[in-house]
Amino acid sequence: CDEAGMEGRGVAAFAVFTRILTLILQALFNALIPDHVPDAFAPPRAGEPRVLDPAVELLFGGLSHWDAEHFLFIAERGYLYEHNFAFFPLLPLSLRAVATGVLWPLGGWLSVRGRLLLAVVLLNSLLFALGALGLYGLGRAVTQDRRLAYCSSLLYCLTPANVFMAAGYSESMFAGLAFGGMWLLESGRTPGGCLALALATGARSNGVVNVGFLLYLQLRRWVSQTRAVSGSPLGLGRCLRYAWISVCRLLTVTLGAAVILLPFVLFQYYGYRTFCTPAVGPGDIPPELLELAELKGYQVPDVTKDPPAWCLEPYPVLYSHIQDVYWNVGFLRYYQLKQLPNFLLALPAAALTAAAAWGYLTADPRLCLRLGLPGDRPAEGGRGGERDKPAAGFHSPRVFVYLVHATALLLFGALCMHVQVLTRFLGSSSPVLYWYGAHLLVAREPLLAGDGAWRPGACGGLLGNPLARLLRAWRSCSPVTRCVLGYFTSYWLLGLVLHCNSLPWT
Repeated sequence: CDEAGMEGRGVAAFAVFTRILTLILQALFNALIPDHVPDAFAPPRAGEPRVLDPAVELLFGGLSHWDAEHFLFIAERGYLYEHNFAFFPLLPLSLRAVATGVLWPLGGWLSVRGRLLLAVVLLNSLLFALGALGLYGLGRAVTQDRRLAYCSSLLYCLTPANVFMAAGYSESMFAGLAFGGMWLLESGRTPGGCLALALATGARSNGVVNVGFLLYLQLRRWVSQTRAVSGSPLGLGRCLRYAWISVCRLLTVTLGAAVILLPFVLFQYYGYRTFCTPAVGPGDIPPELLELAELKGYQVPDVTKDPPAWCLEPYPVLYSHIQDVYWNVGFLRYYQLKQLPNFLLALPAAALTAAAAWGYLTADPRLCLRLGLPGDRPAEGGRGGERDKPAAGFHSPRVFVYLVHATALLLFGALCMHVQVLTRFLGSSSPVLYWYGAHLLVAREPLLAGDGAWRPGACGGLLGNPLARLLRAWRSCSPVTRCVLGYFTSYWLLGLVLHCNSLPWT
C-alpha cells in the first residue's frame, strides 16, 4: 500500500509537471511561429472581446485549433450544423458547465469564448492526471507487475498524442473515463465501471467498443465460478448453482451493456429529432451563422424543407452519415499516394501496437487459442501448480482482451479511418501502447535492472522517477530505450509545434 501510494503520487506529480510544461511550450511556439491558415471550421466569434480575452487567447489560443473549434462552438452555440454531430456531447457540456459555473465570477472580464478556453485548460489538465492514475491502477490490476504499471503510467505522461490531450479535444476525457472504467471492471466494481464507460461513450463514439470488456470479464468470471462449482457432487444443487451463476452473469451483461450503449443511442436520437423532425427554421438562426452555412454548404435544421435523405434510411444514424459524406471515411478510401506522409507519421504507433500483438501471440499461442481464459486445472496431486500459474507482466492472460481491443482499433483505424488520427486514437483508447513500451524498457534496459532505479527521487518522484532517470542518462541507454523514448518525446514536442500553429499533425 505504501509503495502504491508513493508511486501514485509520483505519477500525479509527473502528469501535472508535463501538463504545465505543455501549456508553457504551446504558448511559446504559438507566439514565435506564424500560424498557417487552414481550410478548417472557423465560425464567427460571438460578441465583443472583453478585457482579459486577448491575454487568454495569447496564452492558450494554440489549444483552440482544428477540431477544438467544433467543441468550443458547440459548447457556446449548441448543435447547429449537421456536421457538428460528429463530436459527442460530454466535453462541450462539461466545458459549458465549468465556464458558466466555476468561472462565472470572471464573466465581467472574460467573454464566454474566453471562459470556455480557460475551461479547456483546467478540465483537460485534471482529466489527464486522472487518466494517468487510472492507467496505473489498471496496470497493477491486469499485469500484476508494479514496475510495469508504474513505468507505463509515466510513459502516458509523455504520450505521443500529447497535444490532443491538452487542446480542446475529448481525448483526455475519454482516456480518463475509459482507463478508470476498465480498472473498476477489473476490480469487480461492475456498476461503477459501466457508469464510467457509459460516460466515455458520451465523449467519443468508439466508447461503444468498450462494451466488449464487460462481456469478456463476465465470461471469465463465469468460467472461474463454474469450474469452482464443478468440484462439488453432481446433483440438483450443482445444477441450480450453475443456473444461478449463468443468470446473474447474463443479467449483469445485459444491463451493463445497455448502460454503456445508451449515450450513443440517445445522441443519435437527438440528431434524428433535430434534422428529421425539426422545430426551427432559418429565421431562428443568427444571421452570421446562417451566412456561414450558405457560404460553406453546411446543413442546418429547416422546418420548411423535406428531411435529409439519411432520415429515410431503415436505421437513420446521423454519425455514420457524417463520417461518410463530410469526412469521406470508409474502407480503403484514404489509400492515396498523396496521403503517404500521414501514413508515415502514424507508422510508429501502428508498429508498436502490431509488435505488441505479435509478441503476445508468439509467447503463448495456446493461451490465445483459449481466448486468455483459465486453462484446465492440474491433476490432483500433480506438479503443475507452479508451471500453470498465470504469468505476470505484459504476457499475463489478463492482457489478452486488451490486445484484441488494440488490434481491432489498429485494423479499423488503418483500413477505414483517416490514418493521421491513428496515434491519438490508440493513445487515448488503449493501454497497450503504454504497457508494451514499458515492457520493452523494463525488460531490455540495464539501467532499470536494480531496485535502486525504482526508488522515488526528489520532489515526490518527479525528478527521480525511472523515466526521468533514463532521460538524464540518455547516452548510456540501450538502443531499444532510445527508440521508445525518442518516439514518445519527439511526438510529444512536435505535436505542440505543428498543431498549435494550425499545421497538420497526426
